[in-house]
Amino acid sequence: MASKTRAAWSDRRDLDYLLPLAVSSPREALAKARSILKGQPGPYDASVAHQAAGIVLREFGDVTAGIHELRNALRSARRAGSVRREADVLASLAMGLVYAGRTAAGLYTFDRALRLSKGAQAGRVLHRRSIALLALGRNAEALDDARRAAAVLRRTNDKVWTARAVGHRGLMYHTMGSPARADADIAAAERLFAETSQVLGSIYMVHNRALIAYSINDIPAALSYFAEAASRYEPLDVLVPDLTIDRCVVLLAAGLADDALGEADGTADEIERVHGQSTKKAELLLVAANSALAAGQPQAALDRAQAAYRMYRSQRNGWRLAGTRLVLVQAKFATGQVTPQLLREANWAAGRLEAVGSGDATQAHLLAGRVALELGRRAEADRHFTAVARSRRRGPAMSRASGWLGVALQAQAAGQSRRLLIACRRGLEVLDEYRFTLGASELRAQATAHGAELATLAQRHAVRAHRPRLLLTWSERWRATALAVPPVRPSADRELNAGLASLRRVVRRLDKARQEGTPNASAHREQLRLERERRRLEGLVRARALRARGAALPDRAMVSVPDLLDQLDGTRLVEIVDIDGVVHVLVCGDGRVRQFTAGRTAEATKSAAFARFALRRMARSRPGDDLDSALAILKAAGPALQASLLGPAARHLGDGPVVIVPPGKLHMIPWAVVPALSDRVVSVVPSARAWLRARTAPPPGRHHVTLARGPGLTTDGAEVPVVADLYDDVTTLAGGDATAEKVLYALDGAWLAHIAAHGVFRADSPMFSSLRMQDGPLTVYDFERLQRAPYRLVLSACDSGVLAPTGADELLGLVSSLLPLGTAGIAAAIVQLNDHAAVPVMLNLHRNLRAGQTLAESIRTVLSAVTGDPIQEATAMSLLALGAA
Repeated sequence: MASKTRAAWSDRRDLDYLLPLAVSSPREALAKARSILKGQPGPYDASVAHQAAGIVLREFGDVTAGIHELRNALRSARRAGSVRREADVLASLAMGLVYAGRTAAGLYTFDRALRLSKGAQAGRVLHRRSIALLALGRNAEALDDARRAAAVLRRTNDKVWTARAVGHRGLMYHTMGSPARADADIAAAERLFAETSQVLGSIYMVHNRALIAYSINDIPAALSYFAEAASRYEPLDVLVPDLTIDRCVVLLAAGLADDALGEADGTADEIERVHGQSTKKAELLLVAANSALAAGQPQAALDRAQAAYRMYRSQRNGWRLAGTRLVLVQAKFATGQVTPQLLREANWAAGRLEAVGSGDATQAHLLAGRVALELGRRAEADRHFTAVARSRRRGPAMSRASGWLGVALQAQAAGQSRRLLIACRRGLEVLDEYRFTLGASELRAQATAHGAELATLAQRHAVRAHRPRLLLTWSERWRATALAVPPVRPSADRELNAGLASLRRVVRRLDKARQEGTPNASAHREQLRLERERRRLEGLVRARALRARGAALPDRAMVSVPDLLDQLDGTRLVEIVDIDGVVHVLVCGDGRVRQFTAGRTAEATKSAAFARFALRRMARSRPGDDLDSALAILKAAGPALQASLLGPAARHLGDGPVVIVPPGKLHMIPWAVVPALSDRVVSVVPSARAWLRARTAPPPGRHHVTLARGPGLTTDGAEVPVVADLYDDVTTLAGGDATAEKVLYALDGAWLAHIAAHGVFRADSPMFSSLRMQDGPLTVYDFERLQRAPYRLVLSACDSGVLAPTGADELLGLVSSLLPLGTAGIAAAIVQLNDHAAVPVMLNLHRNLRAGQTLAESIRTVLSAVTGDPIQEATAMSLLALGAA
């Protein structure tokens, strides 16, 4: 029977066919291997089958089970008396032992395999040892083996293994900082894999291209390559931890720390479930620790880093141990543990990472310098910051920005103000170049977090020096910069637009199912299915949007304070700055910038929450309800907000209009409840630059008005037909005509637009905040497709003006995309609106606009007119005038 099985396989092709299949079609290879073993093959055939099964399990499943199969393969090879077979199996077993954390046994087994090998087989063993050495962080040895393996295999004309070796060598060149060499090797490997029909090998090259794109700061390209690799891995039904590890590194660079943490934790759990590679689980834990740090969860980072450290210590992985020690020290520092022992640990990590040539050495020196500075050891801190500064002129953008941060911290400690400001400016310029390679507004906003400390250092200096104009300049330098340039419009991206259309259909069906009341079991299952489909489509849309490439050059121009003061012309611009939890206020006007210190940010946030609660309570009320408690809360919140947000600045607001420029975290303030502002014309902008741009935005020549009303409103948008009678050139969309596409088309370039619809703010994903149209949600992604946003926009929709603070001082939400696209003014609500009260409020607002008032003036006039009707007054108080028109 054994001889018959061997003959059958030998007639078709070499028995070694099964081994390439193990890494090109793992599931097929495992099935064939088990089929052969059921036929009681001879020892040689059994050795091949056990080895193929072991490779599949080692790479994509249970490493322990894979080692068991490989030991069976080794015993069969020895029974067959084939030294060649024995050497090949030993190399596969060695990799399994390394992956299982048994490093010494694995490297010893590699040595045994090399002693039994020659020619092409020696090249194959060297290639596999190079992969193992890379996993252990022994990069120089790994690159040496990779070069030797590629040379040997090319001479023997072994195309499959040459492709693997050259592709791996390319990855090594990438790791060692030679992207041009890496790209050439990847291209050569791709050609060889195509010639030999190696499916998995060709996917690995796409994966490697993502790493190369990341190394040259091309985040959109890296995300695109990762998406392509993931879609091609999926049909193979294999677990690829490296895809998660590498993608998480890119997500962290893009500022998406929560995404990275979720992906790393999920894949680590999956490896635990299937008993996967120990080395990969340790890497995932380390990535998760870094992600938790970036997400502001130091204790979670500490827990994951400690688990990774234990695993690396058992694997004797010195390089990874040093990196893990760094994360441990960073987590301890983030939890407030600043001790001499922590400094010793930071010094050790910096020295060790420097010795092995790790790119993390810069971060280790930066951390050690911070700890030394807090302990009062200036000389030691200076030594570390000098080491950090060496990276300011070379390497990736993040490394160069860290270098300038090191210079800034060093200058701050030495009291060198000019050098401090130069370093902050140069560091932010580096980050400007990086951020504007990103086309997605979400990525641009998130990426500003990398420059937050540089901006804060300059602001602190300006506050200490009491130089209000300098503080204004630096507060504007890194505020709402993602809104300074329009995002790349995705209108030509068919996949993204198709995803948005599908998402609208699914959400509409989901809403209908929910409105039908308590479902039976079948209907409940259908709701769950639709909810899963909604999440899938949102993921597709978001992933597609994140891949957009940047197109705009960064605008590095600082705000000209004299020009700003000239433009104010009787208006007061009040810029509120949060520095280390303390509110500083800059009042600009009458040719001067005055600087004041108000209260604490935490107090303002608490008072604002009380005020919004009261407004929501009043919005949900009906005629006859007792509103005394809500009114009492609102009355108490106003003075508290004034004290914490304005303080003594409230006495210097003049008699004219006031423009408020709050930090992102204090955007949702109902300014009308603040006593000093209650009888003033007030508008809100994310930055002084945004106000200047909105002020000078040219209105369209045609005064066309677009009105739209979505479904499900209690009043059916009753104000819309009445508002239509106020204007001459009007397009009204209602019922079946109020679809997302038709509304977008009508909004593009309109002089004035009014939308009455249900509004949904998505705190979990602000870009999916939406207005409900007849065919589903009109999201932020849809608004970004406009060629020119309406010159003025009135949103009669709950939470339509809510924006989520993100990055350093950025905002994301329903109206955030409109300001860069030409909108000069927006009226929107920061809480829920009472549908019935909104109708007269909106009618009066439009009558005032028709009479020539600005949006801010109109809201002020409406507030004066509704005194005595608490529900209408609360509705008017809930509206913000955003912009300048």
